[in-house]
Amino acid sequence: MRRTLDGIEETLKDLLEKQNITLDNLKEDIKSLEKSFTLLSQKWNLELLYTLFFKNTVSFSGLKKILGVNSRTLSDKLKNLMKNGYIKRLVETGPPIKVEYTLTEKGRNIVLLALPLLYYSSGLALDKS
Repeated sequence: MRRTLDGIEETLKDLLEKQNITLDNLKEDIKSLEKSFTLLSQKWNLELLYTLFFKNTVSFSGLKKILGVNSRTLSDKLKNLMKNGYIKRLVETGPPIKVEYTLTEKGRNIVLLALPLLYYSSGLALDKS
């Protein structure tokens, strides 16, 4: 974990120095992340993304069973995640029609980027100082 944090710090310093990014630019970019953080912090969203990450593609009923969420909530969450480009809906014409959900590249990336945050916030980090 320490190497990851050091690497992030080094990258940030490099961006600020070599890419002529000002603190004001960085502040604006961070504000733009608020929408993503707000969306991801809502109940069920990270669970949905991680389920799709580990299972690759899952049907609506499969997600409902795995997560134990009601149909209306699941439908709303899936629509919102699709609208924001994190997942996509795959429809196979039948009969019977088969609908599955999978991560987009953006969804896969956000899952991978969230892992260090989840790891660190869980208290599992080896060096907390």
